This record gives sequence, structure tokens and C-alpha cells, in this order.
Amino acid sequence: MDITVRPATPDDARAIATIRVTSWRAAYDGLIPAMLLDRLDIETETQRRAQHWDRYHADPRATEFLALRQGRPVGWASAGACRDEDPAAAVRGELYALYALPTQWSTGVGHALMVATEDALRASGFRAASLWVLDGNARAAAFYERHGWREDGTTKDDERIVGNTGLPALRERRRLRDLAEPTA
Repeated sequence: MDITVRPATPDDARAIATIRVTSWRAAYDGLIPAMLLDRLDIETETQRRAQHWDRYHADPRATEFLALRQGRPVGWASAGACRDEDPAAAVRGELYALYALPTQWSTGVGHALMVATEDALRASGFRAASLWVLDGNARAAAFYERHGWREDGTTKDDERIVGNTGLPALRERRRLRDLAEPTA
């Protein structure tokens, strides 16, 4: 079955929300407290994405891709300028998100999205890029490692998901990729 990757549009908000919520619940089961995963809602996420689409894409280097299999959305990736605060971030791109429906794991969807996203980052003039992986997410870490993304020892505690629940922030580990190296 062939995979097609195309730029996402505002009309894809529901498909993106479905992929994000479904994949989060599977990928982060046991890594993120169930209470937080249970709060995820496709309808709320759809509305949030649609409402903020223009803001997310205000920078012309921002891009999102949808992976399709037999015309059905099965994966999504998002990238753009790096949001980190270190001095090198100003010249680095960032892979914000890359998710595939759990039924599509290990089928080439993630690879197809990675190739498209890295090409877009290069086309935007970035020579390097970063991404953040949830601590303990061995599956994702191995995927990124196979694609040339190397952990650099930088960590951060992300409170965006936990909010004011009283739960500890989620620890994430940064990975970097020299975009001049060939795609894996």
C-alpha cells in the first residue's frame, strides 16, 4: 500500500486531531498519567487546531504534513523554526510533532513523514534541527536514532500538558540532526 504525503490544510484539523489524540493514548500509555491521556478529546483538539491555524503558520517556515494511505489520513508531522532558548536555536529548525496512527506503526508512515519534514526544513534554509522526546519513550527514541537524530544531553521539564493538576512536569530529552547529512 502506497503512502502519499502532502501539505496539511486547515480542512485537515479533524484528521490531525484524530491522529494526535489516538497516537498519544497509545504511545504514552504508562509514560504519561492516565488522567492526562483521558482528558484528550478529538473535538476539542479539532477546534483548537482550526482556531489557531493562522497563528501556527504565521512564520512562512512553519509546515505541516499529512500522510495518507489509500486516501485515508494515517500520520501527521509539524515543523518550523526552533522554539528553544539557547543561542544556536535562532538558526535551527525544529520537528514539533510526528505521529502515526498505532495501526500504522512500523509500516513506513513515520519514515515518509520524516523525509518530507526534513526536506521542508532544508528548503526553509535550516542546516540543523532539533526535536524533543518524552523521557522513557524508547520506541520514539529508536525511530529518531535510526533517522540520524542524536541525543545531545539537554533535558527540559514540560508543564504544558500537566497544567495545574499537581502532577510533575514531563521530562523531555533533546535530539539534534545535521540536515546536511543524507536522510536515513
